[in-house]
Amino acid sequence: MPTFDLSPELMREIILDHYSHPLHKGVPANLDGYEKIHADSVNCIDDFDFYLKSEADTVKDAMWEGVACAISTASTDILCDSLIGKTKKEALYLIEQYSLMIAEKPYDADLLGEALAFQNTGKQAARIHCATMGWDAAKALLEGEKNHG
Repeated sequence: MPTFDLSPELMREIILDHYSHPLHKGVPANLDGYEKIHADSVNCIDDFDFYLKSEADTVKDAMWEGVACAISTASTDILCDSLIGKTKKEALYLIEQYSLMIAEKPYDADLLGEALAFQNTGKQAARIHCATMGWDAAKALLEGEKNHG
């Protein structure tokens, strides 16, 4: 379990903070070493590129650029924070745990940090895709898909 009280108010505050002030939104200044994949939705305004830079099997940077709803923006921004510094194996495991949480299956809450703000998303079918788009894009890049879109 998380080491902090995750009240509905705190979950809302985390989401709104990352939506209003995303730390990882933008195109990398130098694209050398970055892989890119495009993500979009037919059900929402979400339409963005996800960038990932890895060196020696470690994620060095993660960014995204485009248009996204509050849920997609916050979830993708939190993802970027969570990936940096992880090995590809650790990153894929983190993404798996997030996916399990969204699917309302047993997961390792200790790994997810601020991503726990989306723990009730599985109860809102219309928001699941928004909350997982960035995570699915990162997984595709980590598993070897490149430069789509």
